[in-house]
Amino acid sequence: MTADERMVVFGKRVREVRKSKGISQERLAEMAGIDRSYMGNIERGEKNITLKKAYEICDALDVEIQDLV
Repeated sequence: MTADERMVVFGKRVREVRKSKGISQERLAEMAGIDRSYMGNIERGEKNITLKKAYEICDALDVEIQDLV
């Protein structure tokens, strides 16, 4: 799996978990301290985010990082 494919998989998992918890993309972005449009880029696998940002998303979703990769 290439790095780009991993970013897409991560983004899809973020979206799946967010939706399963009934959280809007805008709300998740706010909870994680991320701009809403940037969160959209993450969910589409268009941004190669930092590990710190990945953990902030995990904290906002109340999941472990292995749940998103």
